[in-house]
Amino acid sequence: MGQPESELSELRLQVLNGPGEKATETQHAKGKLTARERIDLLLDEGSFREIEPFRRHRATGFGLEHKRPHTDGVVTGWGKVFGRTVFCYAHDFRIFGGALGEAHAEKIHKIMDMALAAGAPLVSLNDGAGARIQEGVTALAGYGGIFLRNSRASGVIPQISVILGPCAGGAAYSPALTDFVFMVRDISQMFITGPDVVRAVTGADVTHNELGGADVHAEVSGVAGFAHDDERTCLEEVRYLLSLLPSNNREEAPPTPVTDPVDRLCPALADLVPAEGNRPYDMRRVITEIVDDGDWLEVHSRFAANVICALSRIGGSVVGIIANQPYTLAGSLDIDASEKAARFVQFCDGFNIPLVTLLDVPGFLPGVDQEHNGIIRRGAKLLYAYCTATVPRIQVILRKAYGGAYIVMDSRSVGADLAFAWPANEVAVMGAEGAANVIFRREIAAAEDPDEVRSQKIKEYRTKLMHPLYAAERGLVDDVIEPADTRRVLAESLAMLRGKHADQPFRKHGNPPQ
Repeated sequence: MGQPESELSELRLQVLNGPGEKATETQHAKGKLTARERIDLLLDEGSFREIEPFRRHRATGFGLEHKRPHTDGVVTGWGKVFGRTVFCYAHDFRIFGGALGEAHAEKIHKIMDMALAAGAPLVSLNDGAGARIQEGVTALAGYGGIFLRNSRASGVIPQISVILGPCAGGAAYSPALTDFVFMVRDISQMFITGPDVVRAVTGADVTHNELGGADVHAEVSGVAGFAHDDERTCLEEVRYLLSLLPSNNREEAPPTPVTDPVDRLCPALADLVPAEGNRPYDMRRVITEIVDDGDWLEVHSRFAANVICALSRIGGSVVGIIANQPYTLAGSLDIDASEKAARFVQFCDGFNIPLVTLLDVPGFLPGVDQEHNGIIRRGAKLLYAYCTATVPRIQVILRKAYGGAYIVMDSRSVGADLAFAWPANEVAVMGAEGAANVIFRREIAAAEDPDEVRSQKIKEYRTKLMHPLYAAERGLVDDVIEPADTRRVLAESLAMLRGKHADQPFRKHGNPPQ
């Protein structure tokens, strides 16, 4: 005979209630939701289907044999987000502090395997104290299994990590292997070695948030793509991100009905972008004008702010947007911006999301620190990402595009399908002032009035090599368009490129710059 129905119902109720009201009150007192409350916010109402709710560990020693709670501290299953299947797991900090043991890890392994087999996104809700020390090396092996599955799923299904408590030591490497990391201020921390170890080894006195809080990782380290003030806002943003992503790499992101006319003119663009190449402006306002209903999601908004990476829709279809931001470092490319944009390009390419690149770039950021810290190899990551991308790729030059940065930012020469430019564009090796000083330095130095000669040579260089049609005449720009037509041209071009197919040479994998 099986378990009586009444007993099974009672047991299931015990599992749902977890370790009791006191543990829940303690969790709430820390400003944190429980694992099941978080899942309820992530998934469509009533859609969650839990698996292995009755799982218990089999470890002995150190008193573990007397404490064998159901779920073993992690809730796993699947549900819907806007009607599409999403798999998830959530650490339950009320049980063993969310620490990972053998049974706990096996539950995560199973749900990760299921997500990969089903071709559906995986969201992890992280709130755990790391490896369960009492279980020794088996707990460490459990993390290894998670890392292996993160790596195998990379580029196959979207993986999103949400940090909603501590995530320390080896546990931090799983989020680092996923596509996007979300954090919540004051309750989220990520680090490899905690404040006590840092203090013992280096003497530095630092708090948990100063070492690995949400703002640190969103602005300084770049580990987190998103930082929010509370869990509800954070999980709502996760849902929004999922709505912009395909379920797997064999599908396209779901389109939406077009409520914003694709042929809508954008006359405000001409006023948003100053004609003078050295005057700053906010590229975010340009993006808002171009995309559907002005709605878009920026990734890593506070890290490497000189380049913008965003997901949005044009004509109802999802696009990835990479754009220089003249408000920060004049929009130049540096180490952090290159790496940030490279990973975003690779993500979009892996998941069939077309790329739109908006250029206004004076070049790579000069400096001893940039050179010594590897701008060559690290800047090459962005070049490699674009060169190997096979999705539809469109470049738009808004104002200036100088030097190697012009090439790297998806020029025609590295494989962009289409390149457009606004009428005031300047595409050149460098700005006219710098070019004149190099080419005519002897003539300028020998002149009776060097300033007058320099001014003449700058004008000559600009007239001959930097006029708006120079790149178009040489086939490096497909058309020079009015700013107001940008949205319409992009929508038409993306629609034409929707069926693009690009074969790559056979290889096991490339060897990108590191």
